[in-house]
Amino acid sequence: MKRLAPALLAATIIAGCATPMAVAQPPSPGNHTMPPMSAIQPETTITLSGRGAIEQAPDVANISVGVSVEAKTAADAMQQQAAQMNGVFAAVKAAGLADRDMQTGAISLNPVYEYPNNARPRLTGYQATNSINIKVRDLKNLGKTLDAVVKGGGNTINGISFAVDQPEKHQNDARIEAIKDAAAKAELYAQAVGYKVKRIVTISEQEFYPQPPMPVMMRMQDMAAESTPIAAGEVSLVQTVNVVFELTK
Repeated sequence: MKRLAPALLAATIIAGCATPMAVAQPPSPGNHTMPPMSAIQPETTITLSGRGAIEQAPDVANISVGVSVEAKTAADAMQQQAAQMNGVFAAVKAAGLADRDMQTGAISLNPVYEYPNNARPRLTGYQATNSINIKVRDLKNLGKTLDAVVKGGGNTINGISFAVDQPEKHQNDARIEAIKDAAAKAELYAQAVGYKVKRIVTISEQEFYPQPPMPVMMRMQDMAAESTPIAAGEVSLVQTVNVVFELTK
């Protein structure tokens, strides 16, 4: 029997047993399509933010009012605050506020200590507090509402804030001001370096939110003479946008 040389034997086995593998061929120059390159060059773009603010007179006020009492025992403190708080609720309703505009804020009961010199603290009683958050939708009655709360038994006013009840109605106006602000900045920067603004590439906006009111006094004729005077001011509704501009020579 004729024996094959080792190299020839290996070649014969590979040729007989191995499955031919497809070899990738480079595409024909006529059929090859490169992915389109972006026409925008990063070095000719500028990213700026614009801010638009719309000043509006507030139409609602949010107030935290309540009672705070001290008594010898915890039970007495809670009973007294409950009685006074019932008077506050009645006064608020009598002032024309609906149930949906009242919400309990916080109730607390804490011991009260006396700290004599060089002696251990001594328990002297308990303090009970109760507060409600109310929304006043007619600001002309705000002063009278506060007076009614006090007459009804309330002895704490924890805070008052003014707002626009439906700020989204003014959002488009703020958007227009914001994009104008960004465009003006782009023109300024472009001219400073000898370029022109070609177009806007992208626009993204941030959250629309109100700013704290400015301390502008309400007209006294809008308030009853005997009511507590209130400064309602104005609420600034702010929209911020981020804009990418393309520049050109």
